[in-house]
Amino acid sequence: MGFLTTSGNELQRIEVLAEVLSRRRTEESAAAILGPSTRQTRRVVVACQASGGASVIHKARGRASNKRLIEGIREYAVELVRSNYADLGPSLASEMLLSKHDLKVSRETSRMWMMA
Repeated sequence: MGFLTTSGNELQRIEVLAEVLSRRRTEESAAAILGPSTRQTRRVVVACQASGGASVIHKARGRASNKRLIEGIREYAVELVRSNYADLGPSLASEMLLSKHDLKVSRETSRMWMMA
């Protein structure tokens, strides 16, 4: 078992859940502090009871996003925009990439790439 890093919010959640497990706090007051509904708080308390404080940490931490693009696409798209569509804005550039090069990139992604 490795070490887990936690943020300040996760530490607060662990402390509040420990108080609920030791019966110093009710689930309703914990829900008021943490934000989710009492039902969600109850679900997290049960998970915390079963597997400890690690249940508070998101299970997808450290993994790559499912929405990520294939490596090399960014460089290819930026090069196409620089060479062919340097005078266009991000909306039109992403439309041109889709229509002429079959490269689907969102307007916002194209804007971020063009700024960088």
